[in-house]
Amino acid sequence: AVEEKKLLQKFYHLLEAKGFQTRMEGVELLQDMCKTSPQLISTNIAQIFDYFVLRISDSHKKVKQKALDVLAEITGALKNALNPVIIGLVEGITKTVLKTALLLLSS
Repeated sequence: AVEEKKLLQKFYHLLEAKGFQTRMEGVELLQDMCKTSPQLISTNIAQIFDYFVLRISDSHKKVKQKALDVLAEITGALKNALNPVIIGLVEGITKTVLKTALLLLSS
């Protein structure tokens, strides 16, 4: 349990980092944790996705794309565990799509 807590703390720290490469590491860590510790993800899904959903609308294009790619990959693995966070995910994705549309319209 202590090791899992440390892993989650590392994950949260990476996703909140200033550097985009470090935030990408955090997204990749979620991808790895879904493969190696799906129960850990399921048990902490609300808190994990509070951090992760911010990367879906990240200011850096590479982080945003990686987060969307990882989300597409892990959705099948997490299945019903995503139920508590679906609304937040939809809001995050919608925000990203609207931002992109506004940028395209203004150029």
